[in-house]
Amino acid sequence: MAIVASSMFDTYKSKILSLPMDYTETDLKSETFLLDKDENKHLEIYYAPFEYVNEAAKVMIVGITPGLHQMKRSYSTILDPTYQGLSDEDLLHQVKKNSSFEGPMRKYLIQMLDKLGLHSYLDIASTSELFSTSSHLVQTASVIRYPVFYKGKNYSGSTPKMLKTEVLKKHIMESFTKEIESMQEPLIIPLGVNVTAVFENLVEKGYVAPTAILYGFPHTSGGNGHRHRQFAENQEQMKKKLASYFG
Repeated sequence: MAIVASSMFDTYKSKILSLPMDYTETDLKSETFLLDKDENKHLEIYYAPFEYVNEAAKVMIVGITPGLHQMKRSYSTILDPTYQGLSDEDLLHQVKKNSSFEGPMRKYLIQMLDKLGLHSYLDIASTSELFSTSSHLVQTASVIRYPVFYKGKNYSGSTPKMLKTEVLKKHIMESFTKEIESMQEPLIIPLGVNVTAVFENLVEKGYVAPTAILYGFPHTSGGNGHRHRQFAENQEQMKKKLASYFG
């Protein structure tokens, strides 16, 4: 296991700990935590403590970028007195467990992964365990590690396009590719068409083998009204892919 870019957490940990427990959205989306921006594209990228990488993970589930809800959960975990005394690595691992795809997204994700039978290949009762007792089996990630906001709202991955926008492409190519390279060739599950497009590009560039990718999985955000149809259309081919990958 490893922490990627731990120096970022070294830089920001004390700043997070200086926030009040009842911090506001304005406290988070402030100059203190601003990492990058493109005023012409109306994009802002803020820090959140998502550096933990489980190098030995069997499965990697990849979204677009953490949203405001996940950002708040990550900060609340750092501020929670329950976790005082943990090492930085354990604290960042706890952030991932508490925050990754947290909310309705996680519920839909678990339902769909269980329908595919992924849990049986991992020898667990349900993929819900990936977010608790079996977190050692999974790496949850985003192609853009830190929260991105477009016109002040959660960035959806489509406008502007990730690979055609310099500030976003830079974060993918300079950060996310290192995360992939540090891992031991897990099964990769890209959530939705925008993340899949990034992986198709990374396959072309040789960062990942196409045989390691479970194509066809929808983005499980509540905002994706087509997720059930997309899942149904691709369910059988995804089941076959799991059988061949783990077989």
